[in-house]
Amino acid sequence: MTPLLPRVAVACGVIAAITLLMSPVAATLVLSGESLTPATIPLAPGTDQKVDASIAIIPSGATTFEKGHSLQMQTGLDNAKWNMQVFTDGIPAARQSAEGSALFVNGYLLSYTTNRDVAVSVIVEGFVPADTGATITLLVVQELDNSGMPVLGSVVTISQPVAAPAGTQVTATVPGISPPLEKTAPVPAPTRTGGFCLVAGLIALISTAVFFVPGKKRET
Repeated sequence: MTPLLPRVAVACGVIAAITLLMSPVAATLVLSGESLTPATIPLAPGTDQKVDASIAIIPSGATTFEKGHSLQMQTGLDNAKWNMQVFTDGIPAARQSAEGSALFVNGYLLSYTTNRDVAVSVIVEGFVPADTGATITLLVVQELDNSGMPVLGSVVTISQPVAAPAGTQVTATVPGISPPLEKTAPVPAPTRTGGFCLVAGLIALISTAVFFVPGKKRET
C-alpha cells in the first residue's frame, strides 16, 4: 500500500501546477519611444506640455494581453487630454481618446494571438502644475486585473524634473565663510576732568609745605 503522505504531496503539486497554468500572466510593457514638446528640461511650471510615447506589448501567456484585464494610463499634468492608438503588426487598429488624469484601455482591444505584434501609441497634453514638486510624473502605464488591482509585472513610467517657480528666493551659502562682523563706533577712553586736576594740585602743594616748614635743627 502506498503511504498517504506521498500521494497527498503529489496531488498538491499537480493542483499548484494547474493553478499556475490557468492564472493569467501579465504582459510585459516596454517603452520603445518617447518625446516631449517642448523638450526643455527642467519643465517650467504653468506651461503647456505634450508627451508622445510608444509602448510595445510583449506577450507572456497564451495571448498578447488578457481580455479581462485593462491598461491604465495616468498623468500628473493638469487638464490632460489623451489620444491612444493601438497598432497590430504596424497597422492602426483601435483608437481611443479621453480627458482627465487617467485613461483606461479595455484588454479586449489589446488581446491577439502571440504571433501578432501589438503596440500602443499614446499622446497626452496638459499643463505642468504651478504647485508641483521638484519632479513630475508625466506618464504611468500599468496592467490592472478584472478587480482593478495592479498586476505584478513591468510598469512604464516617464518622469522629468521641474524648475522652481519664478520669484522663489534661493539662499546661497558658501561653506567656511563666517558672516561679516557688525561695525560699531569706538568707545572713547575715560579722561580726567578739570576738577580732578585741581584737587591733585592742591594735595601736592600741601604736601610740599609740610615737609619744608622751618623748625629747630636737630642736635648732633
